[in-house]
Amino acid sequence: MDHLAELKEFARLHARGQGVGDRQVAAVLPRITNDEPGHPASWARVWTGEADRLAVAGRPLDACRHYALARFPYHGDDVRRRAQDNCVRTFDDWRRRHGVERLVLDHPDGTVACWASGLDSRRRRPLLLVMGGIVSVKEQWAPLLPRLARLGWAAVVGEMPGVGENTLRYHADSWRLLPFLMDRLAGRARVTDTSVLGLSFSGHLALRAAAEDPRIRSVHTVGAPVAGFFADPDWWPRVPGITVATLRRLTGAPDDDALRALLADFPLGPDVLGAVDIPVGYVVSSRDEIIPPGERQLLGATLPRVRFKEFDDVHGSPAHLGALRTWLIASLLRARLAHRLGGPRALPATGAGRRRGATGASGGAAGAAARSRNDLAAAAGPSGTANASDAAPRAPRRSPVE
Repeated sequence: MDHLAELKEFARLHARGQGVGDRQVAAVLPRITNDEPGHPASWARVWTGEADRLAVAGRPLDACRHYALARFPYHGDDVRRRAQDNCVRTFDDWRRRHGVERLVLDHPDGTVACWASGLDSRRRRPLLLVMGGIVSVKEQWAPLLPRLARLGWAAVVGEMPGVGENTLRYHADSWRLLPFLMDRLAGRARVTDTSVLGLSFSGHLALRAAAEDPRIRSVHTVGAPVAGFFADPDWWPRVPGITVATLRRLTGAPDDDALRALLADFPLGPDVLGAVDIPVGYVVSSRDEIIPPGERQLLGATLPRVRFKEFDDVHGSPAHLGALRTWLIASLLRARLAHRLGGPRALPATGAGRRRGATGASGGAAGAAARSRNDLAAAAGPSGTANASDAAPRAPRRSPVE
């Protein structure tokens, strides 16, 4: 598949994930004939024109979504950089009326910007960190913030290193960004009770951080690379060119050979994964074109408390967005309830790495879900309807596979 065809295929998936309808996408894509910076019929110019029209019409959130597509997969030319800036600006217009706060944090290696809801120094709530993958800006997920706050979290949406407004470089130690965020948010959230919703590559960061930092109480992810993606030479030729080019951009690797050498430090082995003795929810896409199937087997064999949900879909399961979001929120609620009911057993234990042997009863998860059913439906968003079997968290089964 050539570069433009890949762009259009990924656009269909990412547009759906942001709530941009298939008909809207189908009306735009035929007008795009190239990806030459500045060309009137180029990817970035056509999507920017659509976004400009929506911004003028007073629809900032819709404009934001189209600017996010214009800067896709990363802001590497002038038109895409302007689209990135306008993506932030139009979301900023929308968030002021919806109780979403902007945070700009100085990091030793650069700047990290986030959107947040529910932070309160007087009433510190459990912290929920939300992060997308290597092509997803924080504005894609930030519209969920008010709903997450209503579900009781201090919720913060950030970006992976090198993505959007995050100016850090992506490397094997990038997982340290999560402890950095917890440190900076400690005065306004209960960071000792942190959950991470890390989509795709940020799920890799979350698992690595959870092995070291006992403040992370659960991890929930969709299609996170673990080991094989980074190290399997037989899988690498199948990885889409856009994914490879984006990784080169984020890591600063000058060519593919240099990128493969850098990625050799990324795999998570059984020693690391075995230390992640907390609830982990992992969504598998059976036709994932980016994540090799062996990642699931590795996680199932090494993570003490993992639950899987599988969709017959491509990476990110965009055709099942409603059910996916509902399952993730249910997974978050289940883990939070298990932590509450676990009492002293859920507290960190001493030992190498992070806590071990932490357990917790979770038999009341279904009841908690029933009380939160309306907010769960709202959190799933307008992009899809959850399957009846996914409408609420269920009591844990003996099998880790759902």
